[in-house]
Amino acid sequence: MSVWVATIRQETVAARRERLPQFLLVVFMAMIAASAFIGSAAKGTVTEVYQEAVREGLTSAPNPFTTISPLYYARNTVIYIILIAALLAIVIGAQSTLRDRRARTIDLVLSRDVPPAKYLAAKLAGTGLLLLVILAVAALVNIACIAVATGSFPTPAQAARILALFGVAWLFLIPFVTLGMLNGIRCATATSGLLLPIVVWSIVIFILPLLGTAAHPVSLLNPVSKSAPAESRFFELTSALTGPLSLGEQFKSTTALILEEPQAAGTAEGGLLVILGFFIAACLALLMAGPNHMRRELHG
Repeated sequence: MSVWVATIRQETVAARRERLPQFLLVVFMAMIAASAFIGSAAKGTVTEVYQEAVREGLTSAPNPFTTISPLYYARNTVIYIILIAALLAIVIGAQSTLRDRRARTIDLVLSRDVPPAKYLAAKLAGTGLLLLVILAVAALVNIACIAVATGSFPTPAQAARILALFGVAWLFLIPFVTLGMLNGIRCATATSGLLLPIVVWSIVIFILPLLGTAAHPVSLLNPVSKSAPAESRFFELTSALTGPLSLGEQFKSTTALILEEPQAAGTAEGGLLVILGFFIAACLALLMAGPNHMRRELHG
């Protein structure tokens, strides 16, 4: 059996036995399933308010939800991918390398004629494949729940856009997998192996976007990235510097265009290139990790 096949199989089997990834996976799937019904509830509330306004003669405008696209009900999944799936990716990646260091299996593997880069690439392929399966199931669940909430299945073109959303999500999540793996290789304790990547995640997702805008922090939970107008030269400068590094905002703007959000502006190509840049840089950083760190003893 080749190193690739054995390592990929080991990663997929071992990850399914870990309790924390299982918990995050259940939460993620539950929120993906609920997202369509949350959108449906919002539609029902707005429709009731609209009908009351029509009865009182306060408006003659048409109901804004009469021509809404089924893609509207997929918009909240973007936030759940950024908040929950990214944490799941970090945990899967960190536990992948922490598990080897804790069991000292890395010494046995590297004592053979196996280059460290090849072994790490196989581990990344295994975790990436597992993540791809999770996102594929999440996409199918999302489409099915949208069909239940709306009473009809999305058209093939709309379903393709939802699948494209989860495809971009896979590219978005792989850097967080590699972040967890890299820190799992270099950390001194298992606790810091999980804590430090989560700190980096919070900086990338929450801190960097706020450095380039005067928007309220709560606006970061909006599935559509909509920048507030710059109020000073400081925000203009910081936005130019931190914008490309704000991976979460790039993901939101790209997926908003994929889902044909009316408020979305620009083109999806720019954000997709940034996400691909992070993807490639993260993979290269992992492959360049040296064997000395991989063989360090893990405390705690």
